[in-house]
Amino acid sequence: MNSEIRKTLEAVKNGELSVDDALLAIKKEPFEDIGYAKVDLHRGIRQGAAEVIYGAGKTPEQMVGIIGAMLEHEVKTILITRLSEEKAEKIQKTYPQMDYRKDAKIGTIGQFPAADGLGKIVVATAGTSDIPVAEEAALTAEAHGNEVVRLYDVGVAGLHRLLAHMDEIMSASVIIAIAGMEGALASVIGGLADCPVIAVPTSIGYGASFGGVSALLSMLNSCASGVSVVNIDNGFGAGYLASMINHITEGKKS
Repeated sequence: MNSEIRKTLEAVKNGELSVDDALLAIKKEPFEDIGYAKVDLHRGIRQGAAEVIYGAGKTPEQMVGIIGAMLEHEVKTILITRLSEEKAEKIQKTYPQMDYRKDAKIGTIGQFPAADGLGKIVVATAGTSDIPVAEEAALTAEAHGNEVVRLYDVGVAGLHRLLAHMDEIMSASVIIAIAGMEGALASVIGGLADCPVIAVPTSIGYGASFGGVSALLSMLNSCASGVSVVNIDNGFGAGYLASMINHITEGKKS
């Protein structure tokens, strides 16, 4: 059972919400059709997290409309990924409260929830050039209620930099390993950590890296157990998956 329905039912149990009000909250329209988009208003009920707006390919006007529908239905935290600075500036004319993070190309409206995951999510990069993808992952995880520890520029070209952070690695609930070039960081961390490792290949590298394909194949062929891989530069996907893992409770039923 996802967190939103659980909170509603607990509020009824504690006398904080009437049965009728709880029923109304659950029965609200599952989506709102605004012509160019059908805003999924039941995403939080089904999955425990609101719909995320993918900014690439959408006009600022379309995103303003989607944001308006979400705010009208009291979505507390709105996350917009792959948002260019130019589009962000136009959106902020209507919603000046939007916080825009240029490196991550992420816009957020509303407060991040308090961290309520099982533990900490570590986001580690091989190099400084991987930070934009790492920040997309880290902010996604934080927007979904997780405590995030950032370990940047700890790649295998200087392995001692990573080994200096063994306490953070060994105490993590989930680790996101982000690397371009040959993508070796994921295998190294996978051989050290006792938690799930999500590998993110990046498009950083010289010609033979083929825009991240080399790192992707290296990560897919990792000899370390417990390493899974998302698509090239997909920091959002890694952050979201890490959040799901970090919120799995013992005995949870599907």
